[in-house]
Amino acid sequence: MLDTLLMPFTFTFMQQAFLIVLLVAIPTALLSCFLVLKGWSLMGDAIAHSILPGVVIAYIFAIPYTLGAFAAGMFCALSTGYLKENSRIKEDTIMGVVFSAMFALGLVLMTKVEVGVHLDHILFGDALGVDWADIIEAAIVALMVVLFAVFKGKDLLVFVFDHQHAQAIGLPVKFLHYGLLSLLSLAIVAALKAVGMILVIAMLIAPGATAFLLTRRFHNMVILALLMSLSSAFLGVYASFFIDSAPAPTIILIMTLKFILVFCYTSYKNRKVELQARDTVKQF
Repeated sequence: MLDTLLMPFTFTFMQQAFLIVLLVAIPTALLSCFLVLKGWSLMGDAIAHSILPGVVIAYIFAIPYTLGAFAAGMFCALSTGYLKENSRIKEDTIMGVVFSAMFALGLVLMTKVEVGVHLDHILFGDALGVDWADIIEAAIVALMVVLFAVFKGKDLLVFVFDHQHAQAIGLPVKFLHYGLLSLLSLAIVAALKAVGMILVIAMLIAPGATAFLLTRRFHNMVILALLMSLSSAFLGVYASFFIDSAPAPTIILIMTLKFILVFCYTSYKNRKVELQARDTVKQF
């Protein structure tokens, strides 16, 4: 029985899959807290979809496709910011137009160029097919996000809650803005091979959203988001081995299940408090 339970850890490809999903879970969980509070969930969606043409162009010019993906993601973020500042259109509308156009461009390019990377691996990831170079890349991105959160976390929190107040007290608002976008693009690129450009969106939203339901303190929110993201990543890869499923969708299903359970729990708890408050009022 014990041998069966430990079997996934005996294969090299499974060990690599465990490592990369855990490394990806760290930056995505940290960023999800800021994105949920900032209301930038759609920005993560936009950047994730926009990296497809970057991958194809990188293949054409024979450069690492992670560089092309990062460049495309940053182009999407910068162009969205420019259009927002120079038009009356709201940011979510601009993001919808930009990322849809870039995703469509990527699909058109893929039909004209025979890319060495399979489309399914770009869209949904291939955690079982990563190598040590991918793991090192994910580790570097995780370290960068953690360092940014440690040294600029307080400033970034002020920027997330009140952009105008952050500007009034002299914080480097533009640096924080584009720094967050850069880290978001890097995290998406790092997660590309593990969970793909579609499913990474859930990893950038679900941990922060679930933690937000459980606490009002940002410090606790970060800890809970990390715990939920890391545990979901580990259990997703582990369960996928026994049920013969792809790791990435299994991870997202576990994250979604946790969100549903937490939502039901908090709704029940809030309802119970509300009823107790009503009973107290009636007694008086």
